[in-house]
Amino acid sequence: MSLQEVVTVKDRNNVLLNRRELMVIIKNAQGQLNKVSAASLVAGHFHLNTQQQIIPILMKYETGRTDIHASFYVYPSLEDARQQLPKYMMLRNMSKEDRKKIIDEEKATKLKAKQTAAAEAKGGRSKK
Repeated sequence: MSLQEVVTVKDRNNVLLNRRELMVIIKNAQGQLNKVSAASLVAGHFHLNTQQQIIPILMKYETGRTDIHASFYVYPSLEDARQQLPKYMMLRNMSKEDRKKIIDEEKATKLKAKQTAAAEAKGGRSKK
């Protein structure tokens, strides 16, 4: 396994959205990194603390090359990230077990709401 090097292409502070936007090239890493491990590699390279949330936005590979072009957003807190990013991006950065648990909970609440609405509608019809 070769050593992975992180090269900064763009490092920008977005004051309006309260986030730091990083564009990097990770050399010699194609096929070896997933989004979670790439985020930890970038956190180590930029010396980011544990309170900051590093969200991988895009990881792009080229055929025949070993480099990865990646974009990351660094938020000061998890609440800021949840407010600005779509829910599916937050789910992509979780482990499969956590993701499945959250999705199952949402399905259960939707089913319960649907059943109560159906029961109320059925009860409303019989009173007339």
